[in-house]
Amino acid sequence: MALKVKLAKRGTPGKGRRGAPPSELRRLALKAGLLLAAVALVVGGGVFLIYYQSYEKIVDKRMRGPIFTNSSQIYAVPRVLHPGDRVTVRDLATQLRRAGYVEEGHGASPLGKYEISGNLVTIEPGPESYHASDPASVRIADGKVQLISAGNGTPLEAYELEPELITALADSAHRAKRRLVRYDEIPKVMVNAVLAIEDRRFFEHGGVNFARLFEAAWVDFRSGQKEQGASTITMQLSRGFFLSPEKTIKRKLIEMMIAFQLEQKFSKEQLFELYANEVYMGQRGSFTINGFGEAAQAYFGKDIQNLNLPEAALLAGLVQRPNYLSPYKNPERAMARRNLVLDAMVETGAITAEQAEKAKATPLKLAPPNVEASDAPYFVDLVKDQLSSRFNEQDLDSRGYRIYTTLDPDLQRAAAAAVASGIKNIDEQVQRLRTRRVRVGKGKDAKWETKVLPGAPAQVALVCVDPHNGRVLALVGGRNYGQSQLDHAVASRPTGSVFKPFVYATAINSALTDSDPVVTPATLIDDAPTTFTFGDQIYEPRNYKNEYHGMVTARYALQMSLNNATVKLAEAVGYDKVAQLARQAGITSVQPTPAMALGAYDATPLDVAGAYTVFANNGVRVSPLLVLSVRDARGDVLQDYKPDTRQVLDPRVVAVMTNMMEAVINHGTAAGVRARGFSAPAAGKTGTSHDGWFAGYTSNLLTVVWVGFDDYSDLRLSGASTAAPIWADFMKAAVSLPAYENVKPFAQPDGVVQVTLDKVTNRLATPSCPDDYTAEFIAGTEPNQTCDQAVAEQHPGFFQRFLGLGSKPSPPAAVSIGEPQAGNGPTASGGAQSPAAQPKKKKGIFGKILGIFQDDNSNQKPASEPPPPPPHRL
Repeated sequence: MALKVKLAKRGTPGKGRRGAPPSELRRLALKAGLLLAAVALVVGGGVFLIYYQSYEKIVDKRMRGPIFTNSSQIYAVPRVLHPGDRVTVRDLATQLRRAGYVEEGHGASPLGKYEISGNLVTIEPGPESYHASDPASVRIADGKVQLISAGNGTPLEAYELEPELITALADSAHRAKRRLVRYDEIPKVMVNAVLAIEDRRFFEHGGVNFARLFEAAWVDFRSGQKEQGASTITMQLSRGFFLSPEKTIKRKLIEMMIAFQLEQKFSKEQLFELYANEVYMGQRGSFTINGFGEAAQAYFGKDIQNLNLPEAALLAGLVQRPNYLSPYKNPERAMARRNLVLDAMVETGAITAEQAEKAKATPLKLAPPNVEASDAPYFVDLVKDQLSSRFNEQDLDSRGYRIYTTLDPDLQRAAAAAVASGIKNIDEQVQRLRTRRVRVGKGKDAKWETKVLPGAPAQVALVCVDPHNGRVLALVGGRNYGQSQLDHAVASRPTGSVFKPFVYATAINSALTDSDPVVTPATLIDDAPTTFTFGDQIYEPRNYKNEYHGMVTARYALQMSLNNATVKLAEAVGYDKVAQLARQAGITSVQPTPAMALGAYDATPLDVAGAYTVFANNGVRVSPLLVLSVRDARGDVLQDYKPDTRQVLDPRVVAVMTNMMEAVINHGTAAGVRARGFSAPAAGKTGTSHDGWFAGYTSNLLTVVWVGFDDYSDLRLSGASTAAPIWADFMKAAVSLPAYENVKPFAQPDGVVQVTLDKVTNRLATPSCPDDYTAEFIAGTEPNQTCDQAVAEQHPGFFQRFLGLGSKPSPPAAVSIGEPQAGNGPTASGGAQSPAAQPKKKKGIFGKILGIFQDDNSNQKPASEPPPPPPHRL
């Protein structure tokens, strides 16, 4: 049987498995792919549109209105030029540039411009100047101001320069500082440096540099890491304003999306300006630095317009990693990065290779590392606190007010340097006090080890004011603002012996009020251990190191800061009178008690500075002043400020007190000030309680320094060894500045006489008493007897002694205070003994023969009569 087999047919060439040709399958696949792509595109587009619109609202909201917090700007006190002042053309030009002026032909500034023609500097304030738009010309010769002329040629006795910008009020929420700059204020060299290292095609791309992006993605893929940024300036701006710094694909896509929107809404110049003001540039103390404007000041102490090539390259290099590349912490890294930027600028054609090599050879020239203290953060905080009663914080943070203050940048830098140096010396002294030799172990295994007891570091405050107008010229409120924002310049502490001048001033004032007793610098006071009663309480002060001096003059008691003598004096003139004077001077916490005389009541260093203006300003108290004027962003005045003044002491009393406090510095407890090289005429007073103080003044500056612990524990160091050295270093630097070098001897008003006294008797010196000193007295209260008379009285001639006719010694100019009783009074070294301790007079021959002599006791001085003055120890 034949079988028939039906074989399956093979597909014909050109057809698919089911008979469909390959071309049709491809078409189907293509359609499917296109359909999927369309769906993906629609879905992706929809998602993109949703995100785009969502972020567009965010961008519009963020970019609507002021983009940056326009914090109020803090300006320094205007510098005043006088004919004869020491200044060069270059110095004056630098001062004007720092104040925001531009040189003629180098752009425009609303603050003003200046022009240099040989030794002539012409100054033209602009519409937004602090001053009226009155031009002036300053002619300089041999490094000094020769002539100042107004615009019409009239000679001027003085001319106020534009105040220098110090800093901005910090962004309260973020503790950030920035100085807003416009694109046309950014020097070309700064723009070129940033573009060379950050985004060379910035002015060409549309927000994203795709070629660089793909290259970075490939490098990251091969390395398995996410280190390549490839972000353009616009993308960095997107991240800075809207996104976190995390590195994810989603964030990168959103970053690109926002970049596209920013490119559509702003010009390239506007975008670069936003970037220049936003970019993070590191940390300064407790504040962040934002923007190139603030960075120029922080790192170089310059306005951004004055940056040179190596400085611009350094700032551009810091953008990558500001803290890692910090030139203060890592100068080698910073310099290597700067040089890399310079090479990149050569590649872009911005500079030549020769310019790059010259810039690379330039060392880092940075602003002092204590720049935060120089920026006076404690002072700025005080200004903000003061203004908060008149302006709300939001306005201060956002309306760009111009706050013209009393701060002098040169003095502030000197104060910061003196405190930084002085606190190191204090730390060493404190460590020595805390160092102990302790025995560790027992028996034969015991050994001695040196250990330093734990404890907080000492704190410090310095306040410098102009005593004639109350302007606070410099203020340091602590050793480190970043660690503690507590302003010790306004923290109340016991004043210690810096209060004593108010006791002596009250006493000297007795000559003008017909008070009893009338006290002069030559009045004798008994400096001996004494128990004072006040109400139902007793008070037993002790001298420093328990040293007592017996009968001393008031001048010497203040000079050596003798406690018991001072309390005796306060008791004699009246505690209530001393307290009244102190309150009028501004130390309001005092109560009329014995302890008051030694500064037991609290005051702040700023209070003490205000109180001492009474001594430094002819008896007129001037309240400390921090702000001169507040103006809006256009320069219109919102508020002007003036100090409060009142007459507290007669100028004659002030002259005598100043002369007595000069002795404190020249020969007394503050003699170390002279040893540190400060030689200008000055007066002052040390203070030691739990803390160390020094308050002193010249003819044009008054400075108070305080040192102590926050927990009120005893510093166990004197004001002479802690506060006075800081004062001396600061004032030595201050009087070397052109504005303060004209220190004059203290004036002697009418009604005050200066006399020369013998150191042994404290009477008028004659050629026979060559060991003398000068002192000032209110006219009519000075000693009127000579040292010769005292010698004759104490050493009578042969016939006087033979006949027993020696006369009684004449009393000194004023009565003694706290004179010791018979038999128990200590004596001043080298001085006369107390009345009861003096030997009896011998009787003359006729007295013995005729029996006409009186009782021995009758020849002694009565108990109420003072002994001859003791030596005036210097």
